[in-house]
Amino acid sequence: MKTKLALLALIITTFSAFSQLKNKPELDEKFMDMGFGIFVHWSLDSQLGSVISHSLVGASDDYVNRYFNELPKTFYPDKFDADEWVRLFKVAGAEYVVFTAKHHNGFCMWDTKTTDFNIMNTPYGKDIVDQLVKALRKQNLKVGLYFSPEDFSILRKQGHLISRNSKMSQVTENPELLAYDKKQIGELIDKFHPDMMFFDSFKKGDLVQFVHDKDPNIFVTRGEIKTPEQTIPDAPMPGPWETCMTMGTQWQYKPTNEIYKSGTEVINKLIEIRAKGGNFLLNIGPKPNGEIPIEQEERLRELALWMFVNNEGVKSVRTVPTIIKDGDMWFTKAKNENIAYVFITGQIDWFKGFRRNFLLKNMKATKNTTISVLGQNDLVVEYWPENTPTSRYIQHEELLEISVSRAHRLYNDKVWPNAIVVKVTNVEFIKK
Repeated sequence: MKTKLALLALIITTFSAFSQLKNKPELDEKFMDMGFGIFVHWSLDSQLGSVISHSLVGASDDYVNRYFNELPKTFYPDKFDADEWVRLFKVAGAEYVVFTAKHHNGFCMWDTKTTDFNIMNTPYGKDIVDQLVKALRKQNLKVGLYFSPEDFSILRKQGHLISRNSKMSQVTENPELLAYDKKQIGELIDKFHPDMMFFDSFKKGDLVQFVHDKDPNIFVTRGEIKTPEQTIPDAPMPGPWETCMTMGTQWQYKPTNEIYKSGTEVINKLIEIRAKGGNFLLNIGPKPNGEIPIEQEERLRELALWMFVNNEGVKSVRTVPTIIKDGDMWFTKAKNENIAYVFITGQIDWFKGFRRNFLLKNMKATKNTTISVLGQNDLVVEYWPENTPTSRYIQHEELLEISVSRAHRLYNDKVWPNAIVVKVTNVEFIKK
């Protein structure tokens, strides 16, 4: 009898494994090609400059009541311009945007029929998600929707303690919450047809399967792939993955006491993530009136210039099989070709027109190898006609030596603080 039961259990387990719906392999590849996206954390408590949603945990009854009843009355993002946002995201080099349709507080940023706790019941009274989706489609950026299954507004109505890690906050333990979430997810899919969904919860029940069954062309990020938060893995991980990271210390708008990463730090994190095979989902937190804070815009503009020059080394690339980093140099390779991209970081005061040499391990030139610096033609240095900035290389017995000039004038002071990218074609990757 025990043998029969064990066999039956094995059959059930095997059948369950085969019946699991997953992201399509072709969607995995497309996601890995994209490389860079923008995360947007925004809700009605941006008015307070607080952590998004989490201030409700451990809050007094008075705080909770005023949060749910008073904050909607003053949320009025009249400066929100979806097209302006998306133009900035586009020029910054993003391929997709993930927007908080509903965070843990349960406030819905779209015109939903499931609850009155939504953007339509504010003085603003217009569907934020709808406007953003339309703007993204116009610029051919992929639409991603963040959705929290752990809904504090439902816990409050049910009379449960507001907490992320309580038993009833999980859809696996709260059937009413699960049914409510499915209704909202179905509404989002039917109305906006997102390209991606991001589920932020400790337990997800069958929500990922629900999405795959409803629309198999939706790529599920968190919930199906690894999405490390505020960290970059020490080494590459197989398949698609994505690091989610803030510009400062907080996901939502923090008007005071904020410390931002520099533009160079943001660029270098993108480089490291791509060298390790992941995507970078860089977060912004709009102001309560709908504007993107100038500090965040400044960093996106710095990234925009760098990406305009160097996006070839970031998009549709994979890890180099033999080396990720050597000193201050990081490496990617073209997806289907023996082309290496060498990201040279950490160079101080590299003045326009000056030449520097670097030694590369784990790769070897061939008779067809060419070398160039992305974004420049290697023919001329402005106001320095006797300078010939042509990139060149020498293949030594053990090392490939490259010699390059930073010939492109990007700033008036002629000093560019961020990485330059060297393209080396028809190269052999050597295991040491």
